Amino acid sequence: MTEYTYRIADEDDIQAITDIYNAAVMAGGSSADITPRTFNQRKAWVESHKEPYAVFVIETTDDNGDRTIIGFGALSVFYDRAGYDGVTDLAYYVDPAWQGKGVGTYTLAKLLEECRKRNMRKACGIIFADNAGSIALMRRFGFTRFGLMPSAATDSTGTMRDMSYWYLDL
Repeated sequence: MTEYTYRIADEDDIQAITDIYNAAVMAGGSSADITPRTFNQRKAWVESHKEPYAVFVIETTDDNGDRTIIGFGALSVFYDRAGYDGVTDLAYYVDPAWQGKGVGTYTLAKLLEECRKRNMRKACGIIFADNAGSIALMRRFGFTRFGLMPSAATDSTGTMRDMSYWYLDL
């Protein structure tokens, strides 16, 4: 069984984060960005995460001890008004070669652990309503769906998608 580790992302991780995110953008079905993001755009995004928010990378180590980033997750501002402090929008993306191997489950578990360490009171996920994998994870971790917005966002394939909104009291 492969073991995973996580840590806060740093500048050296931005290219891997960009590559993993852009693979998701181009595949469609998990991002409302319709074109790949540049290194500088992803760098600015990572740098925008100030305490208590953060971006994390998920790594695995091969037999030679070399670490590889296979996914990332983020705790982001839900809404930028002070009354929403303690509510986080969480997101995660997994390298396509590592999907279906428990990385998403590991990542969501670690993000929720970090939410609690950082004294968040609610975690929210905003997911395309037909993203079966992410919906299953939301249910597995006890999230409640609190809304559905029909025909809300287009992905890179040109598909108009419904958005589902999920929360978990921490």
